[in-house]
Amino acid sequence: MFTKFLGYLFGIGVLGFLLAAGGVAYGIHYYSQDLPDYTVLSDYEPPVMTRVHASDGALIAEYASERRLFLPIQSMPDVLKAAFLSAEDKNFYQHGGLDFTGIARAIVVNIENLGSDRRPVGASTITQQVAKNFLLTSDVAIERKIREAILALRIERTFSKDEILELYLNEIYLGLGAYGIAAASLVYFDKSVHELTLAEAAYLAALPKAPNNYHPFRQTERALERRDWVLDRMYENGYITDEQRTAAQAEPLNVIPRDTGTFLEASDYFAEEVRREIAERYGNDGLYEGGLSVRTTLDPVLQSHARRAMRRGLEEFDRARGWREPVASIDITQDWGIALSEVEGLSDIEEWTLAVVLAVGEDGAQLGLMPPRLASRALSDERPTGFMPASAMSWAGSNPSDIVSAGDVVYVRPEPTESGETNYSLRQVPEVSGGMVAMDPYTGRVLAMVGGFSFDDSQFNRATQAWRQPGSSFKPFVYAAALDNGYTPSSVVMDAPIEIDQGPGLGIWRPDNYSNEFYGPQTLRVGIERSRNVMTVRLARDMGMPLVSEYARRFGVYDDLDPLLAMSLGSGETTVMRMTGAYAVIANGGRAIQPTLIDRVQDRYGNTIFRHDERLCEGCRVEAWQGQDEPNLIDERDQVLDPMTAYQVTSMLEGVVRRGTAAGISGELSNWAVAGKTGTTNDNRDAWFVGYSHDIAVGVYIGYDNPRDMGRSATGGGLAAPIFADFMQAALEGQPRTEFQVPRGISLIPIDRRTGLQVAAGTDGSILEAFRPGTSPPSSYSIIGFTDDMGRELTVDPQADRAVVSGTGGLY
Repeated sequence: MFTKFLGYLFGIGVLGFLLAAGGVAYGIHYYSQDLPDYTVLSDYEPPVMTRVHASDGALIAEYASERRLFLPIQSMPDVLKAAFLSAEDKNFYQHGGLDFTGIARAIVVNIENLGSDRRPVGASTITQQVAKNFLLTSDVAIERKIREAILALRIERTFSKDEILELYLNEIYLGLGAYGIAAASLVYFDKSVHELTLAEAAYLAALPKAPNNYHPFRQTERALERRDWVLDRMYENGYITDEQRTAAQAEPLNVIPRDTGTFLEASDYFAEEVRREIAERYGNDGLYEGGLSVRTTLDPVLQSHARRAMRRGLEEFDRARGWREPVASIDITQDWGIALSEVEGLSDIEEWTLAVVLAVGEDGAQLGLMPPRLASRALSDERPTGFMPASAMSWAGSNPSDIVSAGDVVYVRPEPTESGETNYSLRQVPEVSGGMVAMDPYTGRVLAMVGGFSFDDSQFNRATQAWRQPGSSFKPFVYAAALDNGYTPSSVVMDAPIEIDQGPGLGIWRPDNYSNEFYGPQTLRVGIERSRNVMTVRLARDMGMPLVSEYARRFGVYDDLDPLLAMSLGSGETTVMRMTGAYAVIANGGRAIQPTLIDRVQDRYGNTIFRHDERLCEGCRVEAWQGQDEPNLIDERDQVLDPMTAYQVTSMLEGVVRRGTAAGISGELSNWAVAGKTGTTNDNRDAWFVGYSHDIAVGVYIGYDNPRDMGRSATGGGLAAPIFADFMQAALEGQPRTEFQVPRGISLIPIDRRTGLQVAAGTDGSILEAFRPGTSPPSSYSIIGFTDDMGRELTVDPQADRAVVSGTGGLY
């Protein structure tokens, strides 16, 4: 009977086991029916941030919907992997996807917590977390845990341990907007993962469970406790020594949240222009999730010079027009530091700070300076003060009490004194603004760009988005068309009053020179050096405006210029970027260029998907030298201007700087060969200077956003040219003088600057002029636009300084 009883129990046990096994099998079958396809993990492509770099590799900006950088497992430091394994799954490399010891422990804890409000404790392995994070939801439910366990077992059979750990460490959210350990290392400590200390690695490993519960500033004590717990686990698991643990636990958190936005000083306008171009080229998904690596053309040093020159020029112009008003006014009877911190200032002008006037006297003003912020972004208890002497605000008035009052919030800039102390000078944001572009004339690479005084103040980019009249800075293209079509620099054009019938309903147009005077017969060189409007109109009429329009299109200044004579004086609207690119064509000898801000773009795998330089180079990729010639770059770009014509225009534009409308900057740039042209529009609404040296082309535009008269002194030569010179001095500092290259075939012949006739070398008033083959100075004096009643060209005495005749095509 005992044997039968044992058999009976055994049968019940077997039956129970079979029933349980069947139930488990059914449960697995049931919960496996609609499981997601875990094999998609092999094609894992998470949203990865796009990073934009300067030409020297410096980081400019990052763009992301999720701040994540994908890091291969081979590139992850061992100490960081050890920290996460100790905190999350110490048996990761031993189990097959489920940690049954951990599951049993969790069951016991959850039974003990029955009836309490505590969240159920899990025992998820890293593999289970991968299944949940990638394929399931985060619902707290038994059904989800079963599905998670099934997926974990299947994932373990398909992927290696390293592949699973790689997925996990790149996907997890670690707080402060950071996904994955590479991004978290940057966001929390502004370091790469290889620079993390043991304590810092342990803190990151403390975050996956609940980042907000271990916030470095709001929950500092809990964060330290959790970090120290991770260090204890690392010691128990044999990853670190007791001495290492003790030293790491003694360290503070040292979290310094990384700023977002633009990381390179002065590059905001440039970065935003690149962002727009990448979004247009690859869409918002490509920009914010594609993990692109964008290498731009920006030269950080030149960018800093450009911004400094532009800001200094705008400030000087604005100061001459007086003080306007303070930024704000606050109550200083309470804690002025808190009130001052609530005033919104310009964060991209690092040299300036907001300050509140605490008291004003005859000798100056006592200031309360903007309190610093802690790493947590909380306001410091420190209340720094300073002094602004009367001399530092004299540009705004003679009496400090007439300029500011107690409670006024103003911008100030620190100014070191000879005694070693620091005083402060009064500043104000200029009303006038402008744009500036510096470009490599041979490739079109934009080396620097300034879109205004402050990106924080206005995101409108005046270098690329402001369409303004270039005025006389357009004239070189009229003269280039003339020189390319039979004229020479010694050709003489009449500068005298002229009337032009513009057609039905448009009336008579009487163009004037800027000086409102006329100067008689002048050579083309003098005409462009002195920027004679009437001469330009006569020249354009003599050639025909359709030809001028065609040249404007070739150079990229306009897409379709109306063939009206007024357009020859630059009355059509264009941008600084277009004008700089057009001058670059002249500077490089007539080759068409495509201005660009981007050198190349690589996808997340390092494959180049865009390259600006499309020149062919046969033999550039050979592995060894075997006596062959040097590789030869094949340049297939269009030749839009004869190289000889380009040099003739350059020579004439050198004259503009040496003795023409930009002569005011000739002294500053006397150490280098520089060519350029001023531009001033009607009522002094726009001031331009566009010019170039041997290897850099620069365009500058100044004007109010809502165009208005800037004053009689606000000309291209008086306002824009000094900013150009300021930049070029810094950009060319230390470089030897490099003359513009004279093309083969050009003849340099001495002529009289006024008459254009050949003279002996060294004669007073003579100049070496460039002539193309088959051309030479005229043997007799003739004037373009000076005709008789039959339309025949007349010759006159070279000494004549005025000539007026009547008749069709004559002068009025």
